Amino acid sequence: MVLLSSPANSLIQLLGVLFIFCFVLVITYFVTKWIGGVQKAQMTGRGLQVMDTVRIAGNKYVQILKIGDAYLVIAIGKDEVTMLAKLTADEIGLAADEMMDAAQLKGGLLPSDMQDTFQETLEKFRERFSKKQD
Repeated sequence: MVLLSSPANSLIQLLGVLFIFCFVLVITYFVTKWIGGVQKAQMTGRGLQVMDTVRIAGNKYVQILKIGDAYLVIAIGKDEVTMLAKLTADEIGLAADEMMDAAQLKGGLLPSDMQDTFQETLEKFRERFSKKQD
């Protein structure tokens, strides 16, 4: 004998599945927050801090680490970690100023006396192009 379910029974099953799904999502959210908090607590008490990371290739990075008062520049590859340099706080300050200058150049945030108009840039380009053809 074939049992046919009524529309009301199907609706109750659907609501039950949706309730279980939402319950699992809520539990997942809170467990993820809890695990993140535990990992954050483990990382804050240590003397090692990652100051900056730059990706230079697919799985190769250069990082600046702060260990106590010393700064280390390391290269991280797939299977190896290599120390590139040991820096002082003064050198890091200088490097930070240089990075800020580079960011300003890249973003177009130059002082007004350094900004060229489009016409001036076009003229410089024409001069260089005409010199190359001579």
